[in-house]
Order: sequence, then structure tokens, then C-alpha cells
Amino acid sequence: MKVDVWPVDGTPPPTTPSRWRRFLESHLPSAVIYLMVATLVAVVLYPHMVITVPSGEVGVLWKRFGGGTVLDPRKLKNEGFNLILPWNRVFLYDLRLQSFTEHYNAISSDGVSLTASVNVRFRLQRDSVPVLHQAIGPNYKQVLVQPGIGSLTREVMAQYTAEQVYSTARQEIQDKIRSLAEERLSEKMMEHEGDEESYRVSMREIIILYDILVAGIELPAAIVAAINRKTEQYYIAEEYKFRVEREKRESERKKIEAEGIRDFQQTVSQGISESYLRWRGIEATLQLSQSTNAKTVIVGNGKDGLPVILGNGHAPTPPAASTTLDGNDNKERTMAASPAEPVELPAPEAQSEPSPAPKPPAQPTARYPGR
Repeated sequence: MKVDVWPVDGTPPPTTPSRWRRFLESHLPSAVIYLMVATLVAVVLYPHMVITVPSGEVGVLWKRFGGGTVLDPRKLKNEGFNLILPWNRVFLYDLRLQSFTEHYNAISSDGVSLTASVNVRFRLQRDSVPVLHQAIGPNYKQVLVQPGIGSLTREVMAQYTAEQVYSTARQEIQDKIRSLAEERLSEKMMEHEGDEESYRVSMREIIILYDILVAGIELPAAIVAAINRKTEQYYIAEEYKFRVEREKRESERKKIEAEGIRDFQQTVSQGISESYLRWRGIEATLQLSQSTNAKTVIVGNGKDGLPVILGNGHAPTPPAASTTLDGNDNKERTMAASPAEPVELPAPEAQSEPSPAPKPPAQPTARYPGR
């Protein structure tokens, strides 16, 4: 049987702590210190150990204690989360299509100073990025691309006059600059000789050139005004050329028309006889007599034997009255002609020879001479 001894003052006897509690009580301060130190180290080293490669980019690894730039394309850091040692570094390069616009001063073949705005679009070849990084570095645009394009632009601009550069030869200039840039990139080589790694790479295999665009040409104001005036005078001269050509065509048309009229008159004068003209006159008389307009027909014994038709050819008029003389009583008789039917007159044989009489005023008459 275990007996607990109590002190005389009544306080309970001290209890013995457990083993883990004694361990924590003895090591807790040092554990907290270590944890704080580890947290501080992680916070400090996180930016140097964790690398996030954005979309469309690639990272070139540089080892401080491993020979510098890693040229093996298989060891490039791809997009996303990447871990490296804190003493190493990663350099990011954009593999997407890149574009920049630069203004270059040039002189044309006729000595005019001009400013050309050139836009260049290109991208990098992925497997050649380590070589580009070791040979040139991240500022390859300012070191390689922009000066090279500027030199080629000045070389091509010097082959054309200011007017050609300003107006007609822009597409040709673009094509020449691009072809010369590709040729120069093929000639330039990236070379490196080392104990472990050596290479000889053409710049054309590193930079893929898409196109070179001449965005604008700036000439002195006086030169631009002179070119505009010359162009204006050119089109005015072209306008006068068209006018002269039009007058020549009009003269030819009139000449052909006159020759046609002459040939027609010669043909008609040879084929028309007096009998034919009399027959055509009879047909015309019949067509006129069938018209609904009011008319007066005078029938006589002229040379051709055709009646004379008088009437209003513009608009229908009220029936006209014709006056004849009766051979028996020598009195005037008025006959009204219907507007829709031809006038029927008695034959000359049924009338006697009329006596002379004055003509009625303001009325058309039809007289029948005796045989």
C-alpha cells in the first residue's frame, strides 16, 4: 500500500513532469529560434530559387559554379514553375512574334535628306536562344537588330530619288531591305570555341525575320510641295491628251457620217424615178386622210394628179367648213367635214362649170375646175 506524505502546512506534494514535457520545456526555445531562422531563410531565398516562366517565353540557365551558360537546348526552362539553386540565375527570352518601329535618317540619290519610319517584325528560334544569350545577351535588339536594319535602310534609300521614295517605289524598297537583311544574317556567324563546348551558328538560324515595312517617309516641306505640283501638272497634261484624242475621234465620226450621207444620196438619186415618187405621194395622202385631225382636201388636175391636203397636224380641231358654188343657182353651200372620216366630195363630172365668184374670207375652199 502506497502512502502519500503531506506537508504540515497542508500544501500538496510536487508532481514529477512527464518525459515529453521535460523535453519540450528544455528544447522549445531553441526550436522556435530554428524555425524563425528557417522561415527567414526561405523568405530571402524564395525569389532566387523559384522561377516562374511566363507564357511564350523560355529561360536560359546560368550556373555560377557549373561553367556559366548552359548551351544544351534540352535544359532550357519551359513555361511554368521551376526550381533552381539560389546561386544560379535564369534569363528569360520572348519566343513570340516581336515588333518595333524605328526612325532612320537617310539621303536619297538626288541628295535630299529624309526620315524613314521602318517597322520590323521577327521572332527568336528556341534552340538557338542559349547561343544568342552567350554571344550577345538580352539587349540583342539594340545591339544587333536595330543598327543592322538602319544601315540597310540607308543603303537602299540611296538608290532612289526623293520622288520615287515618296510615291512609287515604297514596295520595292521594302522588298530590297528584307532581302538584304536575310542575306546579311546568313553571312554573320556566332562562333565560340571552348574546352567542352564549341559552336558556329548563323544569325539567320537565331532570328527569323518575317517582314520589314516602311511605315512612313518624311521629306522637307518644299520638296513635298514641288512633287505635288509636278504630279498635278502631269495629270493636267494627261487631261489635255484625252481632250485631243476625243476631238480626233469626233472628227473621224463626222467624216464617216458625211461619207455615209454622200453615198446614200448617190444611191437614192440613181434609183428614184418620177413614178416611184408619185406612188409614195399617193401612200402618204391615204395615210393623212385616215388621220382623225381635221383637214381640207383640194383635188385638182395638176401635173402629178395628187390632191392637196391642208390641216392642223398638232391637235384635233372642230370640224372645218368648206364652201362650194352650186352651178345652178350660183349660191354658196357649206359642207361640214367629220373629224373621224375623210371628206367625200362629188366627182367633177356631176358639176357644171362654176361662174366666177369672190372667195369667202377666212375659210378654206375646195374648187373643182371643169373639164
